[in-house]
Amino acid sequence: MDVLKPLRTFLLFALILLGLSRLGLVAWQWQRVTDAGMLQNVLVQGLRFDLVMCGLLFAIPVLTFPLAGMGRVGWSFWRGMLGWYLPLGFALLVFMELSTPSFITQYDVRPNALFFKYLIYPKEVLSTLWKAYPMQLVLGFAAAPISLFFMRGRLRWSLEMARKPGFFTALLATPVLLVICVMMVRSTLDHRPVNPSVVALSNDPMVNELSLNSSYTLFYAAYERLRESGDGFPYSRMPAEEVVARIRTEMKLPAGSFRNEAIPTLHKQIATAHADHPMNLVIVLEESLGAEFVGSLGGLPLTPHLDGLAEQGLWFERLYATGTRSIRGIEAVVTGFTPAAKESVVKLSKSQRDFFTLASLLKTQGYSTSFIYGGEGHFDNMRRFFMGNGFDSVIDQNDYENPVFLGSWGVSDEDLLQRAHEEFEAAEGPFFSLVFSSTNHSPYEYPDGRIELYEPDPNTVNNAVKYADHALGEFFEKARKSSYWENTIFLVVADHNSRVYGASLVPIERFHIPGLILGGSVSPGRHSAIASQIDLGPTLLSLMGLSAEHPMVGRDLTRPEIAADPGRALMQYYTSMAYLENDKVLVLQRDLSPRQFIYRDSDYGEESEPDEDMVSKALGYANWSDLAYENLWYRLPDPKSLLVAP
Repeated sequence: MDVLKPLRTFLLFALILLGLSRLGLVAWQWQRVTDAGMLQNVLVQGLRFDLVMCGLLFAIPVLTFPLAGMGRVGWSFWRGMLGWYLPLGFALLVFMELSTPSFITQYDVRPNALFFKYLIYPKEVLSTLWKAYPMQLVLGFAAAPISLFFMRGRLRWSLEMARKPGFFTALLATPVLLVICVMMVRSTLDHRPVNPSVVALSNDPMVNELSLNSSYTLFYAAYERLRESGDGFPYSRMPAEEVVARIRTEMKLPAGSFRNEAIPTLHKQIATAHADHPMNLVIVLEESLGAEFVGSLGGLPLTPHLDGLAEQGLWFERLYATGTRSIRGIEAVVTGFTPAAKESVVKLSKSQRDFFTLASLLKTQGYSTSFIYGGEGHFDNMRRFFMGNGFDSVIDQNDYENPVFLGSWGVSDEDLLQRAHEEFEAAEGPFFSLVFSSTNHSPYEYPDGRIELYEPDPNTVNNAVKYADHALGEFFEKARKSSYWENTIFLVVADHNSRVYGASLVPIERFHIPGLILGGSVSPGRHSAIASQIDLGPTLLSLMGLSAEHPMVGRDLTRPEIAADPGRALMQYYTSMAYLENDKVLVLQRDLSPRQFIYRDSDYGEESEPDEDMVSKALGYANWSDLAYENLWYRLPDPKSLLVAP
């Protein structure tokens, strides 16, 4: 159809423009690109995301295409709109690419949410840019109108020669064009469309972003900010000083532990255990494994292997997840960050680099760090978050050759844990790995013939849990005979429950999950007090014999005074948050006053007048999350100052 020639012309020139810009940036940053081994990925993935951007820009012409067949007025409007819309889009691409070098020089990333601040403070920003980058500023503002009229000139002939389509032709062609447009934007037949996490293949975030284009990064930043502002809300404001003081108190550390006001919770943790050499750390994050599926926690007899392992390590009897999604569990276990009404930091824009994780800390100790997953690494932005925050590598579904089983959510837990075992056996030097299972997820698919079914229908959550336990048992049987067993601390913990529901304000019993720390140097024991996922990070470091500075607000549960404490847990549930302590629970709800209840035997009891101290603690934690995120308080200081002598 000659009527579509303007779109083809635009696509050609846009791809040439973005490709040349990327080549120029690669030449400029050649050393970093080659050091990261990313040249091929930058160029190949770059073309992919340039098509994504063009697909986004084509959405309006495609959706309005039926107008082209609606008589002379509709045809005139659509053609006139195209004559200005496409040149304006091209001018945007040119302006953003010309803005990129100075932005990278200043911030070491492509234009992102910070770019919007240029619009909020135009006088100050333009003055700064004029002094620092006068030539780039002149070039950018001059090139935009020039490129606009250049593209108008390229499109004029094709628009004049285009013939008006018939109404039914335009109507029938629109769904086809829309499918093409959607496929350009999705850029994959996988479950989820591409996003910046797809290109997070190196530890250099700037090099990763060369695979994108600056118009896309700006659009994606706007999308992220809209999502953040829509999800987050304060239950009730507390002064920042009061929040920091409350959080520090709840960490139950010795006086004088906090000495860095720029990172309010940065403190010295002295390990309770001693290690003659660095201990490896492996976290096996089990998908959707609630306490009701675990025999040792009073649940169904579906986890005989985990129940047996519980007798061999430190078993948590009252451990609670911080939320209801995997990224919330990752947030708590890997970073120790507290839950908030906002989305998990795994997906938020400000936490995609220089945000604290166990990996970022252990890398300073010479550890190799990895994330091993059976599904798609870019799901929920995981790859991007991990690669920007201390992880050396991500192994996902595409890295398995001839897996035993491939289901909707990726390879089976057998494949996952076998690959993990092989990676650990081949490791040189200390390592940290997060291994994330996926079998126990609807539609509950796994290889046949591995377990005796708990119920006739194989594809049920109970049978999936039993299979996941079978795979876990096989892994630990191999690990015990391995070269790394005696030198490794293992944590097996659920990310959240399979389904969190109930008539309660916050169904606390559905947040109860299993947790077990074991390994060559861990003595068997039981922690019967209330514990939260945010306590696991500090506890692991202590059992590893690693004394270091970090900002985690959780408690080291191996300290005698903490082990004797009744404990507390935080649970985020949609627009509510529960703070559980002793036999009391305080619930914060959006736009409502706090409510406090007795909580015994996994059930809410009598409601009582909220205790002022309980309210202060709950609001302190709720406000801390937002403050720490917005003010960039959750990070490490200069790496040279990390270690603390034991």
